[in-house]
Amino acid sequence: MNPSNEHASARKQRSLKTRAKLLGAARDVFIEHGFQKATISQIIKKAETGYGTAYLHFTGKDDILIQLMDEVMKQFYAIAQMTFIPRSKEEASAMIEKQAGLFLEMANQERAMMQVIEEGIRLSEEVNQKWKEIREQFILHISQDIIYSQQNGLARKDVDHTLIARGWFFANEMYLWDIVRNEYNHPVDEIARNLTAIYTGGLYVE
Repeated sequence: MNPSNEHASARKQRSLKTRAKLLGAARDVFIEHGFQKATISQIIKKAETGYGTAYLHFTGKDDILIQLMDEVMKQFYAIAQMTFIPRSKEEASAMIEKQAGLFLEMANQERAMMQVIEEGIRLSEEVNQKWKEIREQFILHISQDIIYSQQNGLARKDVDHTLIARGWFFANEMYLWDIVRNEYNHPVDEIARNLTAIYTGGLYVE
């Protein structure tokens, strides 16, 4: 390898390592203090880096949380992108119930960070806009699954796939935040089963 390329590669690796260190520190600080009370100074101190270095990677506290949101959402996206090629209403219902259960259970597992994200959504327009973009990504995946079911004679064709997708996501999102806030005592699998029964009962044909 060319010496200059080696140097560039080593510099990039150091940069990525520093960025990861800052994100890890930010996650800990946000969870401990909450989004509003957390400061860049606390994050920098925990990451053992300098202000200049931190601002090379992020524009500020809001930007750091947005990057952490992307990291957390990768796990949720993996659930949304599960293969969906049912051959019957029963198969579709089983797949949808599994996805809904995994989605809500992930909120349970990531409760501490999701609490920070919810606070950020409420306090920061940038973070709120990011959540809207995330929401639309989920709605798009759901809409594609509905289109598949409509094209294969499993779901009603007299309904708009985008409107139904939005309704289904918002129902799941409501329970997601209930779980994050510890406001619901029902088991995740029970919530997923009941939600799915209502959703598929109205959308899918016999």
